[in-house]
Amino acid sequence: MRGESYSSIRQALAQNPAQALALCLDRLRQAAGDAEAHRLAARALRALKRDGEAERHESAAIDAAATDPALQQAAVALLDNRLHLAEPILRGRLKDNPFDVAAIRMLAELAGRIGRNADAEKLLRRALELAPGFTAARANLATALHRQNKTAQALEELDRLQDQSNPAHANLRAAVLGRLGDFDEAIALYEQILAQAAGQPKIWMSYGHALKTVGRTADSIAAYRRATALRPAFGEAWWSIANLKTAAFDATDIAAMSNALNDAQASAEDRFHLHFALGKALSDQGETGAAFTHYAEANRLRRIAQPYEAARTTRAVDAAIGLFTPDFFATRQGRGCAAPDPIFIVGLPRAGSTLIEQILSSHSQVEGTMELPDLPALVAELRQEGEWPTLLRDLDPARLRALGEAYIDRTRIQRREGRPYFIDKLPNNWLHVGLIHLILPHARIIDARRHPLDCGYSNFRQHFARGQAFSYDLGDIGHYYADYVRLMAHVDAVLPGRVHRVVHERLLDDPETEVRALLAALGLPFEEACLHFHQNRRAVRTASSEQVRRPINRDGEGQWRAVEAQLQPLIAALGPVLNSYPDAP
Repeated sequence: MRGESYSSIRQALAQNPAQALALCLDRLRQAAGDAEAHRLAARALRALKRDGEAERHESAAIDAAATDPALQQAAVALLDNRLHLAEPILRGRLKDNPFDVAAIRMLAELAGRIGRNADAEKLLRRALELAPGFTAARANLATALHRQNKTAQALEELDRLQDQSNPAHANLRAAVLGRLGDFDEAIALYEQILAQAAGQPKIWMSYGHALKTVGRTADSIAAYRRATALRPAFGEAWWSIANLKTAAFDATDIAAMSNALNDAQASAEDRFHLHFALGKALSDQGETGAAFTHYAEANRLRRIAQPYEAARTTRAVDAAIGLFTPDFFATRQGRGCAAPDPIFIVGLPRAGSTLIEQILSSHSQVEGTMELPDLPALVAELRQEGEWPTLLRDLDPARLRALGEAYIDRTRIQRREGRPYFIDKLPNNWLHVGLIHLILPHARIIDARRHPLDCGYSNFRQHFARGQAFSYDLGDIGHYYADYVRLMAHVDAVLPGRVHRVVHERLLDDPETEVRALLAALGLPFEEACLHFHQNRRAVRTASSEQVRRPINRDGEGQWRAVEAQLQPLIAALGPVLNSYPDAP
């Protein structure tokens, strides 16, 4: 009887929404918690342009869904992270009723859990199309957009939320503002949140991140320590202190972190953060052997969640070398977007790229930004069109120009100072130097290169939030470094002089000579401020933020020597690249 009744309502919806509404209201008088009747009533009201009433029924349908046994079962599975059990329940529900926005939102949450944020975005947009007032879905959409670096869109969705006082929404807004570079506003918002929710360790940690970025180091440490006081096993907060690089741990801290490893409340994520932090603490105490043991365990745990296949990078480099020949570039000379604005700094992480960025952003004509996600996003979109990078053969001049213009447009939101040039400091863009030259032939490219053992061991000691899966295994680091050198040597051969290389040790040896050469390569006049980069108070959003606020020093040089015996997998994978440094073999 219920199925027949729903069927008649659905038939009436297409031809006579008023009649469908009357049938729904009649049904709801008999069963006020009938989720499907509320959903159908809302659709009828939308058709009748009675949006306010429709929203109330949409909310009632969502509330009623909370008591549905199947959705309760899916919710429990999601809570326990048993995604393989939740997915068939949700897909079955949506096959039967594609308008169930509660199920759509839950399936979007599942997609987000496995990193399929684009799928989550599509599902959440569908949920909001069906129920525009679904606040939880809109907040989830803002999160999915933020995770995809669609930061401006995320802020738009947050602006549309009705409950602006919700601490979770405010915390997300602060994170989005930080991504956009509005750190003063983000810090003020964190302070408002903490005035009402001072017992939230994750918010204290996020507040600490924002304070660190603007150079308020002592305040950031205090915020991180507040987080660890609230939750002693909070590994990420301990690592955040270690990641300042200039903050010291004492014996009490080491004991607290060691105890936290045995805390029943410590998650796998807490444990690898704690191992990274203990590695830093013990290294500072001169206990290099014990420190390496913790680093090795941290990387082992991290690699479980971040698998990496070195052969894929090798194949990508092979494909780029095969495609980007002198003839390929010669036949495309003069194409692309003519804008000279971007300065790309590429290489490996921990190779001195933040130092170069800080030097350049001290110049009156150059703005520092962050590790921008926009070029990889363009590459991801192009990959959907065909085999990468072979498809670049078929792009006509108009498309190459449009891609360059798209990059300029996408990065405009990060440019706040009105300077003619800006820096994109995403190290991984070394894989895309050929594309950069095609779409932005007048952009500058700098290769930041550091001794492979110093650089490699520094990567092994660093926990990266995302994007550097190669860094959790010594052999993978060596292969990655060797592939990077191989591709950059090819670029030097087919595009002589296109890339300016800054060798980190030479910069440490003779800063003024290297800085003058760097500025000359970029076509910029020398400015004394570039030698006093540590006085630049700009926000710095990388792990080296505190290091580049100090004068040039050699603190990080040669640390690999104390653990050379343990670095044999790295040394073997580097092969001839090690002995040829800083040149290619």
